[in-house]
Amino acid sequence: MVEWEIEAKSSGTGVTSPYRRTEHCENTHEYRCDTSVGVIGIDVSKEHLVTSKGRVRKFTNNEKGYEEILTMKPNIIVIEPTGVYSTRPCQYFKERGVKVLLVSLAMERKGRKGKKTDFYDAEKLENMVNKSREYVNNPLKELVSLYLFMKDVQTKQENRLRRALFLVSDEEKLSEERLEKFSKGDFSDVKLYQLEYTGTVLREIQVLARTLIQTREELKEVRKMIEGNVPQDHVLLTISGIGKLAAGIIIGIVGDIRRFPRPESFVAYCGLDPVVERSGRIEVRKGISKRGNKYLRSLFYFLAETQYSRNPTLLKLHEAHKDKLKGRKLYTALARKLARIVWSVWYNNKPYEVK
Repeated sequence: MVEWEIEAKSSGTGVTSPYRRTEHCENTHEYRCDTSVGVIGIDVSKEHLVTSKGRVRKFTNNEKGYEEILTMKPNIIVIEPTGVYSTRPCQYFKERGVKVLLVSLAMERKGRKGKKTDFYDAEKLENMVNKSREYVNNPLKELVSLYLFMKDVQTKQENRLRRALFLVSDEEKLSEERLEKFSKGDFSDVKLYQLEYTGTVLREIQVLARTLIQTREELKEVRKMIEGNVPQDHVLLTISGIGKLAAGIIIGIVGDIRRFPRPESFVAYCGLDPVVERSGRIEVRKGISKRGNKYLRSLFYFLAETQYSRNPTLLKLHEAHKDKLKGRKLYTALARKLARIVWSVWYNNKPYEVK
C-alpha cells in the first residue's frame, strides 16, 4: 500500500507517483476529487502553461491544455501578462467563469539570485493575489494594434513609391488624383526619364499605387471602428486637442490607467522621462529615455506640435519656454506635459480643467 505521506515530485511531464494527498482534500486517492482547488498561479510561455498546483503541472498553451487546467476547478487564476501568449488563455478562462488576475513578477525577480524557474514563478504568482489586478478585455486593443500596423505599412509603401518615382522622374508628389492615374498605368502627366529600367519601374509604381490606395481605404474603415468604440462621455475627450482617434489609441495601448500609480510611471511608459546623469554637484540632462511605448511617444509629440495652441495649459507652457527651448526640445517638453495631463484626468476620472 502506498503511504499517503509520500509527496509526489513535480516534473516537466508529471509526478513520480499518481497517489498523493491533494491540495484541497483530506482523502488520499488516485484522481482529484470534485472540490475546487481555489487559487492557481500560471506561468505562461508560447508553448506551455506551468501551474502552481496539480498532479501534472505542465500543460500545452492551447485549448487542450486550457480544458485540462479547468478540470481542477479553479476559482481564481493568477497570470503574469506576457503579451499575446497570455491574452488568449486569460480570455478563455474568463469566458468560462473563472476570475483571472494579472500581476508582474519583475519586482519579485529583482532580488532573487539563480536561474529562473517556471515552477517557482507559478508558485510565486499564486501568492500574489493581493497585488494583482483583474483581467479585463480591452475592446480597442486589437483595433488599435491593427491601425498602427497598417500605418507602418502605409509609410513603407509611400517611401517605396517615392523611391520608384525618383528613379524615373523629377516629380515625387503623391496626390490622390495622381495615385489613381498611376494605379491604372496612366503616366501622361509626368515627365519620365527614358532609361533602360523605366518600364520595370513604371510597373512597380502601378502596383504600389494600387496597394497604397487600398491601404488608405482600409485605414479609414479601421479609424471609424476605433472612434466608434470610444464612449461619447469618456473623460479623455474633455482634454483640449484630443479627439476620438487619439483617445482611442491611448485607451487601446494603455488599457487600465490604474496600473500606473503615479504620473511619473506613465510618463516613463511613454518614453518621455528625462535622462539625468549626476556626478557630485554636476547635473547633465541627456534628452528623453525613449524606453517606453514608441507609438504613445509619437502620438503625444504629434499632438503637442500640432494642437498645443488649442490647449490653454500647453499654450501657456509654450509661451513661457519658447525663448529657452527650441525645436524638438520644446515640443518634447509639451508632450511630457500632455502625458501628465492625460494621466491626471484619466486616473482621477475628472474632466480637464485649466488651472
